Amino acid sequence: MRKCPQCKRYTLKDDCEKCNAKTVTVHPAKYSPDDKYARYRIMDKFKESS
Repeated sequence: MRKCPQCKRYTLKDDCEKCNAKTVTVHPAKYSPDDKYARYRIMDKFKESS
């Protein structure tokens, strides 16, 4: 499930059909103690908020 950040519509596609904006995933990834990529996701999230 994906959501358009501009018009707030839900879709399964990578681009919104209404406004052609890139959609984002709604649900976070499942937690795993063996997650090799958690460090990169945290760094990426930190860069977005800066």
